[in-house]
Amino acid sequence: MIITIFAAGSQGDIQPCVALAKGLMNAGHQVRLAAPENFGGFIQQHDVDHYPLRGDVQKLMASDTGRDFMSSGSGNPIRSIQTIRNLLAPVVMDMAQDALDATRGSDGLICLGVFSAFGQSISEALNIPLLHIEPTPLLPTADFPAPSWPIKKDLGAIHNSLSGKAMLRVVWLWYRPFIKAFRQKLGLPSLSFARFYRKFRTTPLIGAYSPEIIPKPKDWPETVHIPGYFFLETTAEWRPPSELEDFLTAGPPPVYIGFGSMGGHSPEQLAEIVIGALEQSGQRGVLLSGWGGVMSEQAGGKVYMAQAIPHSWLFPQMAAVVHHGGAGTTAEGLRAGVPTVITPFILDQPFWGARIEALGIGPSPIPQKGLRAENLAAAITAAVTDPQINRRAARIGKAIKAENGVSDAVNLIERYFGV
Repeated sequence: MIITIFAAGSQGDIQPCVALAKGLMNAGHQVRLAAPENFGGFIQQHDVDHYPLRGDVQKLMASDTGRDFMSSGSGNPIRSIQTIRNLLAPVVMDMAQDALDATRGSDGLICLGVFSAFGQSISEALNIPLLHIEPTPLLPTADFPAPSWPIKKDLGAIHNSLSGKAMLRVVWLWYRPFIKAFRQKLGLPSLSFARFYRKFRTTPLIGAYSPEIIPKPKDWPETVHIPGYFFLETTAEWRPPSELEDFLTAGPPPVYIGFGSMGGHSPEQLAEIVIGALEQSGQRGVLLSGWGGVMSEQAGGKVYMAQAIPHSWLFPQMAAVVHHGGAGTTAEGLRAGVPTVITPFILDQPFWGARIEALGIGPSPIPQKGLRAENLAAAITAAVTDPQINRRAARIGKAIKAENGVSDAVNLIERYFGV
């Protein structure tokens, strides 16, 4: 059958979709991944058919508005509504139209849950089945507060459920004016939040995360499944530079530190904090720069810096991993079986930090606003030296390695799409 996957966001959003696309292709299906044009090289590197969507989300997040949002605007869900609308306005309608064009002729559509309102509209216009995937939970539940909800403490079932419904409404409000215009263009009736929520709750949904980390809540419908993470394995052609191999063998396992796309306003200051924390904790480090460009000329011989190294290759060789808490990076750190330190910026990142702490596989998360060399050094020291943290991390890593997230998801998709 012909399947289109619609995804946008950071590489942490695109990467599990590439893994799923490869799994579906290996099962004999024809798959098209509709994703922003700036991910074309990455997607095609894995021999997946890429339908480019106009618009570069990376550039949007690197803009002044995007950096303001990362630095201060994401802690208030109400404030985030207009900020996200302003960020998306230049590209969202083009992306929606491109996603629609990519899906024409398909037998089924898979889309990230955060774009469900667009996926519902495309599915309705083309009269094909829809299935959601999500790297971070979106459905309200009594079991835990919603990701991106400002209050991370579990205040009980009523609070948790209300936070989930409130955050899902916020996501709906991000896109509401664009959805209205898109559906008018398609000749579809208007979509209310109540109708959107009913459709979202009854559409099959696959959580691309481990039940070891998020067991399925009892108040989620039977159409929700959690088969495990969607990992994308390192390409066979990749080889580490000789300088990296020499660095790894020249001393004890280092600590990985990287913040992906999350550089905020002061990447140079962030680099100074990171290098100072490594010096104070007495650890060697591997620093990767992403959108934030965290680099420094003062690193010295105890730090190796690179633009990119596959996490699946690197993380198992680390003493601990320090990062922003993106869903994809968190997954790779968990699979590696090493302790995790999360320093969240925005959205779902504090949620993953709270999960790490609750599971006892890392110290308390350190919000970026409060990040200092001293508290980061203390967190690194705890992660590296605490034997209980290390034992728990190793156990969870072993359990995650035994899961078959992609293959189980492919079986579910075939069942729901009537193969």
